[in-house]
Amino acid sequence: MDKLDKIFESFIGESLFSDKKVLQSQYTPEIISHRDEQIETIASILAPALRGERGSNLFIYGKTGTGKTLTVLYVGNKLLGKIKELGNVNLKIIYINCKSKKTSDTEYRILAELIKELGGSVPATGLPTSDVYSKFVDLVDSEKRLVLIILDEIDWAIKKISDDFIYTLTRLNSELKRAQISIIGISNRLDFLDNLDPRVRSSLGEEEILFPPYNAIQLQEILKTRAEKAFKEGVLEEGVIAKCAAFAAREHGDARRALDLLRVAGEIAERENCKKISLGHIDAANEKIERDKVIAAVESVPKQFQLVLSAIIELEEKKKDEGIYTGDVYNYYQEICKKTKNEILTQRRVSDIIGEFDMLGIINATEISKGRYGKTREIKLMLSHDIKEKAVEILKKSLEM
Repeated sequence: MDKLDKIFESFIGESLFSDKKVLQSQYTPEIISHRDEQIETIASILAPALRGERGSNLFIYGKTGTGKTLTVLYVGNKLLGKIKELGNVNLKIIYINCKSKKTSDTEYRILAELIKELGGSVPATGLPTSDVYSKFVDLVDSEKRLVLIILDEIDWAIKKISDDFIYTLTRLNSELKRAQISIIGISNRLDFLDNLDPRVRSSLGEEEILFPPYNAIQLQEILKTRAEKAFKEGVLEEGVIAKCAAFAAREHGDARRALDLLRVAGEIAERENCKKISLGHIDAANEKIERDKVIAAVESVPKQFQLVLSAIIELEEKKKDEGIYTGDVYNYYQEICKKTKNEILTQRRVSDIIGEFDMLGIINATEISKGRYGKTREIKLMLSHDIKEKAVEILKKSLEM
């Protein structure tokens, strides 16, 4: 039997899973645990739709994997169900992920996607954006209705386009004669509203809801409920769920991360022909997810991000046990730019890039006070030895160093 036959044979037998999709991010559970307060608040903000009235614009923020999108879509579906039952209101809910390839580049693309969701179409490129905008307004206003637009990862759209686009959307009701629009913006960035133009902030953030991270006990309950549906009985060794929850609680209480860990651990156990999922499989899954996430990020970020990361990695090697601060990174980054003949960004822009790496979990940037010299951030690289080696390899190749 050759190697491929062995691999295929190992998958013909009994699976450890009974329903793997329960552990995937697109799965919507019947009950959302530990989000009662947020569900009730969102429901009360959207409830005027039952009377045909426009609700307030809503801004929702919290770390990755805290249930923001899941909760909004859950409440939206419940609201649509209630409206269908009453049969007295025309409500259209449109969900757009601003980070998806279909929409992430331009205002044109987001508008084109909104038009598509409303049953219209525009060419992929070629029209002036003002014409696409007019078409969108005409389509929205073609009948008496309420339109709720959910813009997930809204910070991504603003980073790529500008906050003028969001302001225009939030002010659209003054142009409409028959329809009314409400916006729900969702962001993983806790400081997102702080960086917006004050006009945009007041129009988007009419209501704000923070989703706090889950703690380890809450994560255990979420995992236990999903695991009961996802796996065959008795395939999880004792302590597996607790270990998954502990890993994810360390990662800002990220439920998505916990579910991914459990799913990947199951896949690894199956590949090894094991009858049970052990604690060792959780370690292996954690390493694989971490490696895949970091490698994908290092490969896909723009060149300027790679230059900054290269500066951090090289500084860490040089300084060993000494602290690395934002100013050190900027000075070293300038040297690398000169060596590789790349444009040098401002210190403020490099500081933003450091913040992005902190959000990705590639570094840990802790703000510290230097007394009368102001504030800075101490930077620690959060990569294991083998992942760091792979990252260095990618950076050298990409930057031709």
